[in-house]
Amino acid sequence: MKFIIFLICVPFVYSELHRFMTTYTGINGTTMAGIPEFSAVTTLDDQQIDYYDSNIMELIPRKNWIKDFASTHMWKKDTKIRKHVQQIYKNNIHVVMQRFNQSHGVHTYQRMYGCEWDDETGDSQGFDQYAYDGEDFISLDLKELRYITSVPQAELTVMKWNNDRTQLELLKQYYEDECVYWLKKFLKLSKATLEKAEPPKVFLLQKNPGNFMCHVTGFLFRNTTISWRTNGRDVNNSCKLETGDTLPNEDGTFQRNLTLYVLSDKCKENQYTCVVEHKAEKTEKILTVNMTQRSKPGLDALYILIIIIPAFVALIALYVHKNCRKEIKARKY
Repeated sequence: MKFIIFLICVPFVYSELHRFMTTYTGINGTTMAGIPEFSAVTTLDDQQIDYYDSNIMELIPRKNWIKDFASTHMWKKDTKIRKHVQQIYKNNIHVVMQRFNQSHGVHTYQRMYGCEWDDETGDSQGFDQYAYDGEDFISLDLKELRYITSVPQAELTVMKWNNDRTQLELLKQYYEDECVYWLKKFLKLSKATLEKAEPPKVFLLQKNPGNFMCHVTGFLFRNTTISWRTNGRDVNNSCKLETGDTLPNEDGTFQRNLTLYVLSDKCKENQYTCVVEHKAEKTEKILTVNMTQRSKPGLDALYILIIIIPAFVALIALYVHKNCRKEIKARKY
């Protein structure tokens, strides 16, 4: 059996929904060593751009571009804000525990807020959500401009916050204007990083004649799409797909597997294509890759030309030439 594998990148343009988000997490009770009682993480399109927790007591930049953008004075100011939020969360979680008649145990209180922006339509929307012990607690309805809840223990807080119309108007302005402004600003600042980014690395593994795994690593966005095609078309019911979880790499990129199980005998001479859709802006490159590892002894392999073009779709085509067996912001309470 021979493999002929090639990676072809062609122009591909599609809109992308960008997200700018901050998550606060407060924990009460004894936790495992090293787990902070409070942490704050800001992300842009799933990439951490800054981090703070109650152990280090300092706001840490996670990307060089934001480190260069923010002055030392700004980092000190933002660190002070995080420390203030930390104290508020320590108080809030105790109030919530009392409302649930809880006096001890490990409990979590979280807030996730930010905005999304579609770079094609220009549409944007904000979000502001609170959770307690991993369950929905309070959320801000920006259309009605009021807080809502389905949890009885949160009703007193919702009533208090909804009576503060000045704060609600400030939040509306923030989510409609300021949040989107910073999202776009940070996207522009991170553009240089994207331009320098290497394309994802794609590996093809075969465990047996009817089992093919497409392993993709080094991509920057969680919404990178991986799919299998048969002879240029979506796979049909003669094949089964198994998608692995999107896992983080140490360098801030992600990895994911997509396994194809060929269920019928009709795979002879079929072309199986692993398609990786990954938005990036790159200049054209031409390079070759040699396949150095085979999944089984006796398998001959050949790699041919790899072409990378801006905003690419990566295609890996696999030809099977022999018979294959049938295989299966913080508020006080």
